[in-house]
Amino acid sequence: MEEIELTHDEKIARSKKQMMWFGIVSLIMMFAGLTSAYVVSRGRKDWVEIELPEEFFWSTGVILLSSLTLFLAKKAILNSNKKGATILTIITFILGSTFVFMQFAGFDNLVNEKIFLTGEGSSVNASFIYVIVVAHLAHIAAGLIALLVMTIRVLQGKYSPTKILGFELGAVFWHFVDVLWIYLLLFLVFAKDIF
Repeated sequence: MEEIELTHDEKIARSKKQMMWFGIVSLIMMFAGLTSAYVVSRGRKDWVEIELPEEFFWSTGVILLSSLTLFLAKKAILNSNKKGATILTIITFILGSTFVFMQFAGFDNLVNEKIFLTGEGSSVNASFIYVIVVAHLAHIAAGLIALLVMTIRVLQGKYSPTKILGFELGAVFWHFVDVLWIYLLLFLVFAKDIF
């Protein structure tokens, strides 16, 4: 069987994609550890059930919409529609920023309910909620930086139907943090009924 020789650019693209997937697998392991610790800690006598803020649920719709607009932005690039790609990438960035704002509004509601990360008013459950959501927000911040770079490159005309690797890598990461949020929210909602 004949082995296909890859070009230098194809080798670079393959290695960048592999690095992206190694990073994603590492993040999955980190959040698996956090959610596993949450499950183990539920058996503690000082565990207190907490109602998640409404903003966490509304923000889920926002982040799902951001994945849709980014998907459409990629289609626009593949169709050589620079204006459409620019508008959709900017909208994705705005939706991602709105998600972050809504998450902080959710934290504000927790604080108003006297539910804190540490100190008086804290509990094991509250601490887990804060840590899990903040860890996710840190990765959303990285995704927003990627979206900003992607938007600038779209404006500069750096992407085309044949040159889209950087956009694809940023999009994969953004879709991953979107799916990760859905998993985390469903986990926090249903963990009390399952475990």
